[in-house]
Amino acid sequence: MTAAVPATMRAVTQHAYGGVEELAVASAPVPVPGAREALIHVAAAALNPADTFLLRGRPRVLRLAYGVRRPRQRVRGTDCAGTVAAVGAGVEALAPGDRVLGAARGSLAEFAVAKEADLARLPAEVSFEDAAAVVMTGLAALHGLRAARLEAGQTVLVNGASGGIGHLAVQLAASQGATVTAVCSTRNVEWVRELGAERVLDYTAASVLDLAELFDVVFDNVGNHATRDMLGLVREGGALLPNSGEPGPDGGPLRRVLRARWLDLVTSRRVVTFFSTADSADLEELAGMLAAGSLRPHIDSVHPLDRAGEAMARVMSRHAAGKVVVAP
Repeated sequence: MTAAVPATMRAVTQHAYGGVEELAVASAPVPVPGAREALIHVAAAALNPADTFLLRGRPRVLRLAYGVRRPRQRVRGTDCAGTVAAVGAGVEALAPGDRVLGAARGSLAEFAVAKEADLARLPAEVSFEDAAAVVMTGLAALHGLRAARLEAGQTVLVNGASGGIGHLAVQLAASQGATVTAVCSTRNVEWVRELGAERVLDYTAASVLDLAELFDVVFDNVGNHATRDMLGLVREGGALLPNSGEPGPDGGPLRRVLRARWLDLVTSRRVVTFFSTADSADLEELAGMLAAGSLRPHIDSVHPLDRAGEAMARVMSRHAAGKVVVAP
């Protein structure tokens, strides 16, 4: 540790599963980085639906990994951007003072610890808020399109195009030379169109299932229609990516994954399930896109640490456009 690092910090803590009322800003010890870990002075932390699942402890299968009766990790948050404050043994690529983005343990705090492999350097011209906003969602969009084997000249449908993953998937697909159709609500149509979508469908005026054409890739971030019905929008040899953790017509997330894998076996179209985790090389790629201006996260709102509960409630409402960020 360095002399500049305090012994305690302010952090958003959770001692029981439930709603935002279980969150409180309290004093907590500053974590100590272990081998091949770095201590990050957090400048911005972004929230994801995954954070709300851990807050509620639902689906309950999550509790097997994160604590059966109460959360073992008391400080919430994963995505962050900030400055390296200290490093543990064996860290080679990072040093105190480096600007970074990545996945940490407990990013809703003034300091958080992250594995060196889960971090990447952040160019000086990129804001901390923008960097934090592309960690989990940017990686999911990148990994999903990669799993779908997207190629230039193909057509892509993005359902939930104004969400955290969706609005980045629109940009990544367009930048790879795909023709993108985006689906969102009326209030988000204009800014989603500016992301590079050739066409934007307002789902309050028409159902995505009524589209006449077929697509090479359908990236479904909503799960508001049955997987089999969404497959009807995929051309022969194309790919459907069902990607939602919320309950829907096919049931909860585990049942949806099992159904997707079964459909992949019995249809001529690919139903692609993918697992996205932090990776320094992919984070560097996203950071480079941010610096070049080819990737632009849409920030729904920025909240101070003391109002992290409001930020979490905004994500839980499912009405956030783009990303919700907390700035300690």
